[in-house]
Amino acid sequence: MEWTGARYADQPTVQVRTWIDAGPERVWRIVSDVTLMPEMSRELRSVEWLDAAAGPTTGARFVGRSEHEAFGEWATTSTVVECEPGRVFAWAVEDPACPSALWRFRLEAEDGGTALSQWMRLGPGRSGLSFAIDRMPEKEEKIVFVRMREFERNMTATLEHVKRLAEAR
Repeated sequence: MEWTGARYADQPTVQVRTWIDAGPERVWRIVSDVTLMPEMSRELRSVEWLDAAAGPTTGARFVGRSEHEAFGEWATTSTVVECEPGRVFAWAVEDPACPSALWRFRLEAEDGGTALSQWMRLGPGRSGLSFAIDRMPEKEEKIVFVRMREFERNMTATLEHVKRLAEAR
C-alpha cells in the first residue's frame, strides 16, 4: 500500500485479491460463514449471529469481539448489507446507514476457479481509530495509513486461509 496522506473523512479503502482453485459456491460457503472468520484473523476473537439468525441473509446481524495490542478489546455489531450466494457478501459495522467500516467479499468464476477479492472502507461513522485521532490529530494521516496497512496485511492472510480451506475440500 502506497502512502496516500488520506484522512479518516476521506473514507479510505483497501482491496486484496487472489485466485482459488475451487468453484464460487465452495468459496462462498467459507466467506459467508462469519463463525469461521476468527480462525482467519489476527484480531477477531469470536463471532456469533444475533436475533436467531442462523446464517447469511441481508439484514442479518452478528456481533464480533476483537483484540488489538494498541486498541485493547472491543465488540461491534455488524449487519449484512449485501448477500448474493456465490457472488457477494458484505456487512456494515455498527450503524448500517453510517458504518464505522464496510467490508465486502466479491467472487467471480474465473479460469475454472474463483477470483476472490476482499475490500473494506473505513468510515464514515466513528470507530476505535477515531479515538486515537482525537488524541493525536496532528498524526491523523499516519494513524490512518498504518491502520490501512494492517488491514491490507490481515486481509491478505485471510484470503490465503480461505484459499487453503477451499482447495483442501
